[in-house]
Amino acid sequence: MISIMKSTNIGLEKMQEVTSDSWINVVEPNAQEIKMLTDLGIPQDFITYPLDMDERSRAEREDDGTLLIVLRVPCFQGTNVDIPYITMPLGIILKDDYFITVCRIQHEIIQRFTEGVEKNFDTQKRNRFLLQIMLKSASKYLSDVRKIDKTVEALEDQLEKSMQNKGVLELLKYKKSLVYFTTALVANEAMIERLHRSQDLTMYAEDEDLLEDVMTEYQQAIQMTNISHDILTSMMSSFASIISNNLNAVMKFLASVTIVLSIPTIVSSYFGMNVPLPFAGFPYGHLIILTGTIAVSLIVVAVFTKRDWF
Repeated sequence: MISIMKSTNIGLEKMQEVTSDSWINVVEPNAQEIKMLTDLGIPQDFITYPLDMDERSRAEREDDGTLLIVLRVPCFQGTNVDIPYITMPLGIILKDDYFITVCRIQHEIIQRFTEGVEKNFDTQKRNRFLLQIMLKSASKYLSDVRKIDKTVEALEDQLEKSMQNKGVLELLKYKKSLVYFTTALVANEAMIERLHRSQDLTMYAEDEDLLEDVMTEYQQAIQMTNISHDILTSMMSSFASIISNNLNAVMKFLASVTIVLSIPTIVSSYFGMNVPLPFAGFPYGHLIILTGTIAVSLIVVAVFTKRDWF
């Protein structure tokens, strides 16, 4: 799917044809749409690279000045999958007359611009538009890390009394997401720094300020993700011990109950033998035996309670 938009005096307008200073948003293009883009002078590789889920963050410039920037952005898949949060490539192509974004899905970051949620951008100011997308990407990482932290806190309350591995496996899912985030954030930051040092982008004074904001947001996102990852790693180790201790406590209680219940069983088995036994001719012998058995059982319960074996 291809959408063509352009900033005008009344805001962002959809266009029927590609014109100068327009924004071309490409989502999962088919062969015909790829051919249409290549007819505009865009290298086919620049269109297909961002469609590869394993494509790394990087910047590449052609001889004619066309610049490709691949930025890895966060993506929420749902809570019922093995990895709730992953990252995927978002391609941004800067040509003399066009600004092109390419992605496998209609990503939330791009959707905020297409739907007019983000107001202060202009398709004619391509470098600034690029930095604004990068800034929203960093903000999305921060937002998703906060959501992961809240989910982990909810799981923490459930795990305190748990004796099953289900909760730990849930934590493992979010730990994997944080690993994806850390890898993508570090790669994005390194790519932006290289892009800035290479002078591939013409920066005005206000663009420099925006670039500093982008770098600051990415550094903060990296720091927050690393902290969340370290806390989650420690938490998983702690809860594995807690689950083991909870299970040991249950086994200790069951063993104590078994010992207490075995005392009446032993006594009744002994006096149930078909041989001469004490109190055999005494009319209240069974009460004496029952009382003695209960007394011994209570003594054992008291000893186990004092030693915290119950």
